[in-house]
Amino acid sequence: MKYISCKISTTTDAEGLIAYLLDDRLGIDSVEFIDNVPVDDSEKEGGFFEELQPDLAADDGSAIVQFYLDENVVISSIKKGVAEIFDELNQNNPGFPVGSGELEISVSDDSDWKDKWKEYFHAFVIGDLLIRPSWESREESLLNIGKSSHDINHEIVIDPGMAFGTGSHESTRLVIEAMQKYLREGDEILDVGTGSGILSIAALLYGAEKTDGTDIDEDAVKTAYENVKENGLEGKADFFAGDIGTDEALRNKLSFGHYNIVFANILADIIIDMKDALYEATAPGGLLITSGIIDFKEKEVLDTLLSVGFRHVETNHDGEWVSIIFEK
Repeated sequence: MKYISCKISTTTDAEGLIAYLLDDRLGIDSVEFIDNVPVDDSEKEGGFFEELQPDLAADDGSAIVQFYLDENVVISSIKKGVAEIFDELNQNNPGFPVGSGELEISVSDDSDWKDKWKEYFHAFVIGDLLIRPSWESREESLLNIGKSSHDINHEIVIDPGMAFGTGSHESTRLVIEAMQKYLREGDEILDVGTGSGILSIAALLYGAEKTDGTDIDEDAVKTAYENVKENGLEGKADFFAGDIGTDEALRNKLSFGHYNIVFANILADIIIDMKDALYEATAPGGLLITSGIIDFKEKEVLDTLLSVGFRHVETNHDGEWVSIIFEK
């Protein structure tokens, strides 16, 4: 499948207005802002938060509004619509900085994006668990990382597809290490923000009876099912698209209150927003393993989850990333 990337040159003052008009006039309701403006707490909107940014250059007032379209969209109508938006803004708001309105369009195949994984995703080991990409054989992977098969008791074959999560990120490693310590044979698992499904797969390999995974991205759900099948674990995991914090219908499909371990490898602010749902999902005496928390958010996450009734078990760090484990 091909997709169309569109980038509009504008200003930081006008980017929000441009996004509104793209939605109102052209029905484009999902955009990305590319600028050098730091994000602070006052800019959180809609429940989705950016937690950590790279070092930014000085803000010069310029911005890009980027969005993606299906290959069947008529590009000429998009060009015409964008031009009309900028003409109207310039005529009705003289002196207001809207930028050039230059529209850059490129067409790509989603396989191009997927193939980028092969440039940097290679096999690695967490404890006795080998995680290798689907395009590397077991023997090739072990040879590349200098490990013997005697060191490995479990193996995951993963294809990230369009979903986040290869296990190589520190936050995911922290969850797997906690899983290796705490998971018991027959446990029922809820994996919130499942991504590629790697944590659900690992849990099944370490003896979980059943896993449920949720993700707000439907592509993640599809990829997670494919990875479960690739690892010969069909029928032991179910994945659902939605937000357990706000979607009552989704919660009714899940075994709330019966999960021995809940994984929440997501952003700190989302963990905080989901505090009640995470508590309700966890079985009495069960564990909540949180991760994806940048270190300056550690205390806020800890205090928030203690306030809903969790007990602190332990905190682990890997670089600037934090995993906090709680018991209900």
